[in-house]
Amino acid sequence: MTRPRDALFAVFALWPALASAQAVRPAASDRSPSVTTDPPLAFQPPPAPVRSMNLAEALAYARAHQPAVLVAVARIRAQAEQANVPRSQWYPTVGATAQLFAATANNTTGTYVSPDRMDIPRIGGTRGTATGSWSPYASTFVGVGVNQELFDFGRIAAQAAAADALTDVERQRTRSATLDVSFNVEEAYFSVFAAKAILRASQDAYERSRVHRDLANAGVNAGMRSPIELTRANADLAQFDIARVRAQGGLSTAQTVFAATVGVTDPELDVATAPPAPAELPDLSAAIQRAEDADPRLRAAIAQLRAAELDTRAIRAETRPNLALTGTLSGRAGGAPASGAGSTPDSGGWVPSVPNWDVGVVLSWPLFDPTVSARVKASHAREFVRTADVSLVRAEEQAVIREAYSAVDVARTVVPGLRRAVDAARANYDQADARFKAGLGTSVELADAENLRTQAEIQLVLGEFELARTRAAFGRTIAEGL
Repeated sequence: MTRPRDALFAVFALWPALASAQAVRPAASDRSPSVTTDPPLAFQPPPAPVRSMNLAEALAYARAHQPAVLVAVARIRAQAEQANVPRSQWYPTVGATAQLFAATANNTTGTYVSPDRMDIPRIGGTRGTATGSWSPYASTFVGVGVNQELFDFGRIAAQAAAADALTDVERQRTRSATLDVSFNVEEAYFSVFAAKAILRASQDAYERSRVHRDLANAGVNAGMRSPIELTRANADLAQFDIARVRAQGGLSTAQTVFAATVGVTDPELDVATAPPAPAELPDLSAAIQRAEDADPRLRAAIAQLRAAELDTRAIRAETRPNLALTGTLSGRAGGAPASGAGSTPDSGGWVPSVPNWDVGVVLSWPLFDPTVSARVKASHAREFVRTADVSLVRAEEQAVIREAYSAVDVARTVVPGLRRAVDAARANYDQADARFKAGLGTSVELADAENLRTQAEIQLVLGEFELARTRAAFGRTIAEGL
């Protein structure tokens, strides 16, 4: 997306060309023939007024509808749901299975495979044999089982805390995205005002140039002025005509950028009221302390460090004991001869007609797992990286605050000088205009004064825009508005 500042300065890019025109001096003879004036460029304002917003409305709308903010909010919701995954281990798990086998049965019967979601105790055995047999016997099994966590020795809580810390990271990133969007809206808002002021200055310059061209034309027709006065006036008028058309394009670009920044569906968005005066700068040390307490970039870095520490704790907690309740209701049958005086079911193992149930408490303890130890070491290494990140962000933040503070101070200092330059340029223009109307001045002298005045007026517009922009940028660095 085009930055508002880039679009605005693109409008001003044509004025150096006008400035270079003042170095051209007439070299033609006074006997040059008069010229026919060309019509101005087609210059039409927007066919219909566009939707407008004041700054407060634009900021509120962007915070509620700007895609960048919506994406950040969605990431918070996604991470919050992810944080619920460890806590789901407290809920019971239920599983069911049905199995049918044809298999050999050497010293076993009722063959089955234990599924993931239920525990099936092994029951029964076949007669012992010295040689074994390759004859298959039918075996069936159906069952339903329940597992319930009883006590986890802090493992689930550690995992949940690590996931919650990542949610806080996303929350801080969302606050940072909101600040970025707010700054972009403010910058775009001020750029529309600046583009309007540039267009107004360009239109005024064109109208003054047109009046001077008409005076020069009348003077040439009356034989009171040299024809070169008219040719120069026509050349100046054409330049100012191009300038105002470009200024209109610059305003349209600024309004388009403003609409995209706010997040409206309109192709262009206009400003509703005059921009507020830039707020006074706080004390620099107080600004740095505010950023330390509120800036989401630093808060996000600290949250990432906290998440890394909790992740290490969660990994280490995987080696703690686990106490669970288990229960299974099943039916089974095996066609293989049983050991001792047992008998085989009438179905020959094809129907799971022998019922069983069990309820038990299972304690498991992974006493040593080298993979977990390696993961703990890797997580510790990530903690050191996050610690360094916090120090880096803090140092960068202070540097950015000081730079933004200085930029606002410079921009504020320059504006009074730009206003004095405008006053001087207007006074110079008034004198040149009076001399031209009295027949004492030339078109070159008047064009030089006109160009000087227009440049000074536009430089003042850009200076005021830069002051508003740098003040908004400074507010972004210290998290104003949060």
